[in-house]
Formats: sequence, C-alpha cells, structure tokens
Amino acid sequence: MSSVATEYVGRSKAQKRISSVLFYVCLLAVLFAVSIPLIWMFLASFQTQAQIMSKEITLRFTPTFANYETVFERYDFVKPIINSFIVASLSTGFALLLGLPAAYAISRYRQQLLGMIILVVRFIPGITFLVPWYLLFSSMRLIDTYLALALSHMLINLPFIIWVMIPYYDSVPRELEEAARVDGSSVIGLFLRIMVPLSMPGIVTASLLSLIFSWNNLIFSIVLAGVKTQTLPLAILRFVSYANIDWGALMAAAVVITIPILIISLVTQRFIIQGLTAGAVKG
Repeated sequence: MSSVATEYVGRSKAQKRISSVLFYVCLLAVLFAVSIPLIWMFLASFQTQAQIMSKEITLRFTPTFANYETVFERYDFVKPIINSFIVASLSTGFALLLGLPAAYAISRYRQQLLGMIILVVRFIPGITFLVPWYLLFSSMRLIDTYLALALSHMLINLPFIIWVMIPYYDSVPRELEEAARVDGSSVIGLFLRIMVPLSMPGIVTASLLSLIFSWNNLIFSIVLAGVKTQTLPLAILRFVSYANIDWGALMAAAVVITIPILIISLVTQRFIIQGLTAGAVKG
C-alpha cells in the first residue's frame, strides 16, 4: 500500500507541474499577443514614415522625436488633452453623484424593475441618443460645451456605475445599518459614513472604467464637440486625410492618449483588484 500511495503522490505532483507549466505558457502567449501592438505603437512613434511603411521589420533604427514635435507644435495636442480630462472628470463625477445613491436604493429596497430598466438603457448603443442629444443641446445652445459632452458621457457611465455598485451594497451586512440607525444616524448619514467607505474599492474601479470610456469616446464628440471642446479621439482624426495618413504622428498621439490611463491604472491597481472581487461574495 505504501508503494501505491507513493506512486500516486508522484503522479499527482507530476500532473501539478504539467498543469503549472501549461498555465504559464498560456499566460505568456496571452501577454505576448496583448503586448505586441502596444510595443509596436511605442516603437513606431519614434520612427519616420518610411520606416513605418517599410515591409522589413527591424528593431534597429535611429529614434526621432519629430513625431512628438508634430503632435504638440503643429496639431496643438495640449488643448484636447485638457478638454478630455475635464469632460471625463465631469461625466464620472456626475455619474457617481447619481449612481451611488441609486445603486444603494436598488440594493436595499429591492427595486429589481428599476434595475432592469437601467440595464436595458446600458445595452442600447450610444449612437441611438445622438440625434435627441443634438436637438436638445442645440435648443439650449450647449453645443461645443463641456456640459453637453459630460452629460452625454454620463448617459453611458451612469447605468454602468449602478450595476457595478449594486453587488457591493448587497454584500454589506444589514446589521451595520441597523446599528447606525440605533445610534441615531439618518439615511444620508448612514450612506455617507458607512456605505461609501466600505464600497470604496468598487467606487475606484467604476470611476476608472468610466474615465477610460470618456477618455476614448469619439461618437458623442463628433456631433457635440467643436473647436473649443475638441477631445483627444476627435483630434486624432486630423492625422488622417483623404490621400495620406501620418502614421508617425498618429502613433505618437496614441502613446500620448494611452500613457495617462496606464499611469492611473497602475496607481489604482490595488483598488481595482479589490473592486473586481469584493462584490462577488455576499456577506
């Protein structure tokens, strides 16, 4: 029996090693597939148009900063960066202001019908709202304003934030709320002092994903933005003409757009991991 047990343990260890090796091989393959476009984009931002269009792929070239000079001097990319940051911040702030209390109400008062309606709104393509938004903001003379873009982005961010936050409020034990009410806390005080701090990982995760959506959104900017409020995705269209594409400047602009979101993601990584897992288990 001891030899059989030893053989079984040996097979089990061998299977675990094989499974571990296969896991890391698959992980490296996925990382490679995801990283290659980003690496190519970064390297191409330091190459000339001829080097980018060349059929020969080589990592040996003399870097040039001409593409970044073109982006910031010729196309004045600073203003779109500021516009995108303002619009993303406003839309996320508005969505959190309305979405957090809404998610709490749906969770605690079992408003399943309201939750389903909000979910259906989230599934509707954003392009569906373009004409109504344009007519509404045009009549209010809000075209080419930060408010119009922020509200249009909020239309998509709000349902998302609500549905991300509902599981967090479901996972918070009701005993905490009952204890706060016994101590004389109001509903608003309970929400601000207990629910918001406990759900902070989820708030950070939802906020970051909403910022990314607003930062990358193009559809609403095409219709509602103008010279004053031109955002980064809309500014990138200037690199594409009828007869030619300035690939070097386009790659440099793509790097400029990617770096802020990448930095924010790395800084808030710990909260994102907590946010993606904390609401999965109800307490």
